[in-house]
Amino acid sequence: MPERFTIDTLLHAFEPVIEQLPDHRTGRNTTYTISDAVLSAFAVFFMQSPSFLAQQQVVQRQRGRNNAQTLFGVAQIPSDNQIRNLLDPLAPERLFPVFDTGWQVLKATGTLTTFQALDQQYLIALDGTQYLSSQKVQCDACTHTTTASGVTTYSHTVLLPMLVAPHQPHAVALAPEFITPQDGHDKQDCEHAAAKRWLTHYGPTFSPKTVTLLGDDLYSHQPFCEMALAQQFNFILVCKPDSHETLYKWVHTLAGLGGVSGLTRRHWNGRFGEQWTYRYVNDVPLRAEADPLQVHWCELTITDERDGRVLYHNAFVTNHLISDDTVAALVAAGRTRWKIENEGNNTLTHRPTPAQRAGDMGKPKAITSSTTSVTGNSIWPLFS
Repeated sequence: MPERFTIDTLLHAFEPVIEQLPDHRTGRNTTYTISDAVLSAFAVFFMQSPSFLAQQQVVQRQRGRNNAQTLFGVAQIPSDNQIRNLLDPLAPERLFPVFDTGWQVLKATGTLTTFQALDQQYLIALDGTQYLSSQKVQCDACTHTTTASGVTTYSHTVLLPMLVAPHQPHAVALAPEFITPQDGHDKQDCEHAAAKRWLTHYGPTFSPKTVTLLGDDLYSHQPFCEMALAQQFNFILVCKPDSHETLYKWVHTLAGLGGVSGLTRRHWNGRFGEQWTYRYVNDVPLRAEADPLQVHWCELTITDERDGRVLYHNAFVTNHLISDDTVAALVAAGRTRWKIENEGNNTLTHRPTPAQRAGDMGKPKAITSSTTSVTGNSIWPLFS
């Protein structure tokens, strides 16, 4: 593998994945190939321009060549509708090997090491996002919510794991897990269940104990934490008092006995000084029931040193042992999960492809285009 991470390197690695995609068409109506559709959708998000393909069609007519062809290998530029017609029938899982290939390319070119934190750990943030919703249109892939007034909203949602790091301004998408009705299950699918499926499927693909999972309070409960540990993942998860009464009773009691450690550091934000106060304690029970998982707890409170006003406060539980030397780095890692919102989920919620418009709610396989968009949007920052 080459030493530099280039677009040619990436596209070359993607070729075997694209070549195995089936073509559902019959007859002679095959002007545009599946490869053209996938690479065109990828190009739109890689270039961060919804009108990229239309512009290149104009350039082709004027100059006889275009950047979609020279940069991405698109032989014939399909229209938005043509891309949708070619990709919608494909199961999104057929594109998932692209994410694995991308990981291997990042690793081989040395780019992956720039995302390491906490003594060579990779941080993977988990979060679900809704990328289509309607109160009128639905399909077999929808989940639904009903308000107290009886209004039902149908939506397409997905769990988006993202590789993040405190010192990295960007995030890289990993294979998603779509939140859709599951065969043999009467209960509606949810983010928590999707995350468990993702752990089961992808846990064996990572070296044991090299990945730390990040997540909000939804994940900081014993069944998920035990499953993460069983799959050889570490974790740093948001931990709120309302949903962890037993744990916080222990913290409060230990604090009264001097058993909670703490330290304060001063930071200058460019305008005024801030006091960053850390507190932590090791080996507290995550729940009240029998056989509670013992976890380590830490919190950070940031105050304005001029008036004591609280600027930030959050707390986390982790399986990483906490000390004065590690607490700041662990909290920084836990706080990094916000990047999944800025860098990842906005891909689907604010930059939808034509195949993600509400009109496609009735097409269960329209989610394939979402997979392509996440791939392209998550890779382009690495070239800047």
